[in-house]
Amino acid sequence: MNIAKLMQQAQKMQAGLATAQEELAKRSVESSVANGKVTVTATCAGDVTALHIDPSVVDPSDVDFLQELILKAVQDAIAKGREISASEMKKHTGGLSLPGM
Repeated sequence: MNIAKLMQQAQKMQAGLATAQEELAKRSVESSVANGKVTVTATCAGDVTALHIDPSVVDPSDVDFLQELILKAVQDAIAKGREISASEMKKHTGGLSLPGM
C-alpha cells in the first residue's frame, strides 16, 4: 500500500466533494402540493428560497389547512434536495459512507 498515493486520492476526493457541495448549494428543487396551489423552491443544501401560495387556498377560517400544505411542500422540497445531494456525494465517494455527507 502506497501511503502517498492514498493521500493524493483522499485529497482529490475531498476537492471533488467540496466542489459538489458548492454546486448543490446553488442547485434548486421545487415541490408543489394541492395541484400546484402551494409551491416551495429549495436548494439541494436544504435552504428554502421561495414560497408561492395561490390566493384560492387562503381561507382565514381554516389556517390549519394552509399550514399543513406549506409544511408538506417544504418537507417534500427538502427531501428531494437531500436525495439529489446524497446521489451526487455518492458519485464522489465511490459509495463510501462518510460522516457529515
